[in-house]
Amino acid sequence: MMKNKKTNAMRLLETLNIPYEVIEYEFDEEHLDAIHASESAGLDPEQVFKTIVMKGGSNQLYVFVTPAEFTISLKKARELTSEKTLELLKLDQLLKYTGYIRGGCSPLGMIHHYPTFIEEVSRLQDEIYVSAGQRGLQLKLTPDDLQRACEGTFADFT
Repeated sequence: MMKNKKTNAMRLLETLNIPYEVIEYEFDEEHLDAIHASESAGLDPEQVFKTIVMKGGSNQLYVFVTPAEFTISLKKARELTSEKTLELLKLDQLLKYTGYIRGGCSPLGMIHHYPTFIEEVSRLQDEIYVSAGQRGLQLKLTPDDLQRACEGTFADFT
């Protein structure tokens, strides 16, 4: 299934000498959510994190990395970003601004760097999984390595 092609996320981790493991799983075009991905890969959903890209009223984009089963609190996210309004980036704009598609959006190696917030509950886990930047691939790494690689901020936004 995997085309033995490194994704931008993998290249970034290698450049920074950050260890990671690639987990491959069968994905389903109808179910691209992180919970389905965790089930397909046989992973604990508490360790699988989804990448949500939001756009503020100022047109600034923000990246939120949160456990598969969690929902972002818009109130907390607005406070974190100092934005009056925040909305999901439209799917038809995801590739243009991140270089990734739905179901394969990694917080690592986007074509532009955006302020990135990692749900602080991630620090309760020794290792977490995030999209490798391609559908059917997850990256396993420590929360601190993720934070270092994406220059993220740990925060409570759920």
